[in-house]
Amino acid sequence: MKGNIVYKILIVEDSSSIRDELVVLLENNLYEVVAVTDFANILKKVEEVSPDLILLDIILPNINGIDICREIRQKNDTPIIFVTSKATTESELNAILIGGDDYITKPYNAAVLLARITSVLKRYGKGKNNTSYICKGCKLNLLDSTISYNGQSTELTKNELRICYNLFSKCGQIVPREYIIEDLWDNEMFIDDNTLSVNITRIRGKLKDIGVEDLIKTKRGIGYKI
Repeated sequence: MKGNIVYKILIVEDSSSIRDELVVLLENNLYEVVAVTDFANILKKVEEVSPDLILLDIILPNINGIDICREIRQKNDTPIIFVTSKATTESELNAILIGGDDYITKPYNAAVLLARITSVLKRYGKGKNNTSYICKGCKLNLLDSTISYNGQSTELTKNELRICYNLFSKCGQIVPREYIIEDLWDNEMFIDDNTLSVNITRIRGKLKDIGVEDLIKTKRGIGYKI
């Protein structure tokens, strides 16, 4: 969501269980979602829906997702992320060469998929642009690098702000340690695994100072969750 704009994602996935799972995941993250169920008229559906992004499987009934992507690219540059069980280098290379923007293999990690969606939307100038996030009574303000709770506020360092952004923007989800580290690295602030733990401890200390305890939960061997 950017301002009052809700971004629309079209799901082209023939497995009803995975399709339903994706719908719930995306709607819970404030996206408008349309799922294709008639695979004989996918291109027509794309034109009708005019989505901001498409999640596209490769193996579909009587048609190949690669061919669909190729035909879409003849008409527009709608972002396309392949979400498929075809975990081969050749398949991934073909998908990217014919115009795919990203390639994720099943079973996918929900947090990673959401991060990839955000990244692709940003690349096309359609990314989420919230300046604050509220989770479990705490407010993270990106503009002044603070967390506030019940009228009290504490300032965050640049690294602490980025870590909190990853957690608050995915409130209720487990965020992998590797994802947070990679995000900081991409922002030219590379940290190792131990440094992340130190930063989390400092954030918890600052939260305690404003009356908040046990907000950030550690999921051993996986990551963190608010």
